[in-house]
Amino acid sequence: MVTKARVNEIGLTRNDYKGRPSTLCLGCGHNSIANQIIAVCYEMSLNPHDLIKLSGIGCSSKSPAYFLNRSHGFNALHGRMPAIATGATTANRRLIAIGVSGDGDTGSIGLGQFKHMVRRNVPVVYIVENNGVYALTKGQFSATADFGQQLKYAGVNELPPIDVCLEALAADASFVARSFAGDSNQVRQLLKAAISHKGTAVLDIISPCVTFNNHETSTKSYPYGKAHEEPLQDITYIPEYEPIVVKVHEPGEVQAVQMHDGSHLMLKKLDPDQHDPTDKVGAFHLLEEARQAHQFITGLIYVDAKRQTLAEISHLIDTPLALLPEERLRPPREALDSIMEHLTCCRKV
Repeated sequence: MVTKARVNEIGLTRNDYKGRPSTLCLGCGHNSIANQIIAVCYEMSLNPHDLIKLSGIGCSSKSPAYFLNRSHGFNALHGRMPAIATGATTANRRLIAIGVSGDGDTGSIGLGQFKHMVRRNVPVVYIVENNGVYALTKGQFSATADFGQQLKYAGVNELPPIDVCLEALAADASFVARSFAGDSNQVRQLLKAAISHKGTAVLDIISPCVTFNNHETSTKSYPYGKAHEEPLQDITYIPEYEPIVVKVHEPGEVQAVQMHDGSHLMLKKLDPDQHDPTDKVGAFHLLEEARQAHQFITGLIYVDAKRQTLAEISHLIDTPLALLPEERLRPPREALDSIMEHLTCCRKV
C-alpha cells in the first residue's frame, strides 16, 4: 500500500519546498536552518513562486541551494545581497524575500550594505547564520568571533566582536531576534513571525561550525549553546485564520504581539525581568547586560509594527513595477519636455 504524501492548503507536499542535497559538513547548523525554512514555508502554505531567496558569499550563502527549488533566486557578490534584495522587492513588492547571509558576509565586507538596508526597512527576512568563523576559507576569525577565542590555524582573537542584533537596533530595525540552530522550534516560530512582518526582519541565528569552531569555550558552539541558552519567551506563532487560544501557566505571563498580516506571536515570559519586545531602550540594555554576563539570550528582542517600509516611504503604487506595461513605465516625450522646461525656469529664477 502506497501512502499518499500530505499536502498543504495549496496542494503542495513538504518535498515541493526542498532544494538540492546539501554539500555542507554533516552537523552544520546551516543545514538545520534550511530544514526549518522548508518546514515553515510548507506549514504556511506559501507559493514558492511568490518567494525569492537571496545570498552573498560563504558557507551560509550556499545554503539557499538546499531549499525552495521552485522559487526565484539570486546569489550575489560578497556582502552585496542587501542591494539585490532592495532592487528585487522594489521592482516586485509582492515577493516574499528571504535573504541568507553569514557573519562575514554581514559583519565585515557587507556591514555598510546591511546597515543601509535596515534603516530603509526593506521588506526582507534577513537571516544571519552566525558561526564566528570564516569556514569556507578554512577557519579564520570573523567579525563576530569571541574576544580571546582560540582557533587551531588562526591563533588568538584580540578584537572585540560585532553584535549583529545591536547593529540592527542602532540602524532602527523594525524586527530583531536571536536564536540557536539547535533550537528548531524557536527558529521555526521566529521565522513564521519574520515572514509575517512587513519590514526588515533580522534573525541572528547562532549556527555552529562543526569543523572549525565547535569548541566548548566558544559561544558559537553546540556545547556552549545548549549549556548557556537563556530564552526570553516560550514562542508560539498563531496564523490569523486560526482562533487565538492560549492557556496561561504560572508564573509566566502571556503577551500577544500582532504581526502585519493579522497573525500573532504569543510570548510566554520566561525572563525574570519580563522583557518587553516593543521597548527599544530595554532591548539595548538587555543585549548589553547579556554580553557582560556572557549570557546567550535568544528570542524576540525588538519589534516595531508601525514603521513604514521603503515601498511606503517611496509612495510606490500597489501594482508591482515589474508588472507595469511599458507605456506606464516610460513617460512620453511631452512629459520629459515639461520637466525640462520646469527645471529651466527654476534656473532663471
